[in-house]
Amino acid sequence: MPRFTRRDCVKGTAGLLTAGAALPAVSARPSAPKGPGIKFCEIFNPGEVDRLKLAKQMGVNHAIAGVSGALSRARREDYVSVLTKIKDDFAAQGITIAGVESHPVPAEKIKLGLEGRDEEIENYKAAIVALKKVGVPMICYNFMAGLGWYRTNTKKQARGGALTSEFDNAEALKLGPTRWGEISEEKIWSNIEYFLKAVMPVADEAGMQMALHPDDPPLSPLRGIGRILISARNYERVMDIVPSKMNGVTFCQANFVAMKEDVYALAKKWCQRRKVFFVHFRDIEGDASHLTETFHDNGPTDMARMLKIYSENGFTGPMRPDHAPTMQGEQNDRPGYAMTGKVFAFGYMKGVLDGLRLPYE
Repeated sequence: MPRFTRRDCVKGTAGLLTAGAALPAVSARPSAPKGPGIKFCEIFNPGEVDRLKLAKQMGVNHAIAGVSGALSRARREDYVSVLTKIKDDFAAQGITIAGVESHPVPAEKIKLGLEGRDEEIENYKAAIVALKKVGVPMICYNFMAGLGWYRTNTKKQARGGALTSEFDNAEALKLGPTRWGEISEEKIWSNIEYFLKAVMPVADEAGMQMALHPDDPPLSPLRGIGRILISARNYERVMDIVPSKMNGVTFCQANFVAMKEDVYALAKKWCQRRKVFFVHFRDIEGDASHLTETFHDNGPTDMARMLKIYSENGFTGPMRPDHAPTMQGEQNDRPGYAMTGKVFAFGYMKGVLDGLRLPYE
């Protein structure tokens, strides 16, 4: 066996240093075009300091904030001060709020068309103005009345035993209608028209982007409740109710896959029209009647192609990886929102964009 001395090691190290001096410098990240890029973000509630710290450690500099709980406990005249405190708490961790999600204030009466919806609408209008005053430019809202995003199984095993979610309409039908009974699509259309005609003039004046999220799953009816955000055609109808630069889309990618839309063509078209304000980057197997969430790297959609489409067609808004499987070492108490799967997703997304030399922030 050869014998190496300390002198040999020193000589070897010096040789490597000399050879290294002749090599071209290697940057930590491939150079990307200058200019604005996709804003990577994750969703957080106020007070989730550890999760904010983790996001910053991943190189994520933007956030989507959940503020409905905080504003529901505040008077309208206090909205600005409440939102300023939340913004400052995020900023203390180096994170900028790029938007809010799941309505800034409670809105279930609005969606269901119940008594008290006018009060909710007044709160909503005040929240739009307050958010813009503190520098938050986008609201992601939905019109899933009675039920939010819905799954029949949140413990389906995925790759390596990770836990993911599944929707099977056959199982949902066994449960019957919700406590709200039967609600027609026509009623939901009437409710969203009433809402948009009330709030869009305020959003226009404030310059607040209103990014409508699709129904998840995009199936109607769901347990007796009509759903209308189930096709690109219906989205066009919504945008025509109150034509406005501020009336746009949360492109929750997997839901358009479930709709059997051509997601590549649709993303390109709406990005070019500047109608995509926010992207939920995720994938599924199946369709609206039976779907399973996938990891970001093993679903049927060409995810690299999608990132290229967003970037090359002018999208520079917030994007977050949504509904990642729960991985080893984490509780499944927040299906789709555990952090280890998001760490994986961000690494995957950054790797794709670096490889394509496309900008992100």
